Amino acid sequence: MGTILTPDPLRRRLLGAVPLLAASALLLPVPAALAADHRIEMRNIGADNRQFVFSPDLLFIQPGDQVRFVPVDQGHNSISVDGMVPPGGETWRGAIGQPVSATLTSEGVYGYRCVPHSAAGMVGLVVVGDARVNLSAARAVTHRGRAGQAFAALFDRLDAHLAEG
Repeated sequence: MGTILTPDPLRRRLLGAVPLLAASALLLPVPAALAADHRIEMRNIGADNRQFVFSPDLLFIQPGDQVRFVPVDQGHNSISVDGMVPPGGETWRGAIGQPVSATLTSEGVYGYRCVPHSAAGMVGLVVVGDARVNLSAARAVTHRGRAGQAFAALFDRLDAHLAEG
């Protein structure tokens, strides 16, 4: 007759905890080393020959990702727009002709603009995770000049993206 090996009670409990520990690791925040780094260029002329653009002007990212606004052409900056940042979201204000970065951890829609050229329509949106967090509030913000038309077009593109699933 052979010997039957049974694990001691402590070992059995530890082995039973492995799946629980593995599952709980999925709930931890993403370490900065795994977060993505995105680049948005500030340009005088875009690929579609529009003047004063951010490229891209609509960006989808995950919470914890970093966005870098880089002036390819001088005379531009990027600032977050009041009322177009989700609750608890980071705001930023870059100097003219200087790069600025933001690590966006709160889900929702972030609107941004170039101060000297927003009336000419130089605006953009970054969508972090779930856009619905503050979509209605961001859409309700009014803008001067062509900024309002540019934001309306961006929201139309965002709506189409959300409809695709």
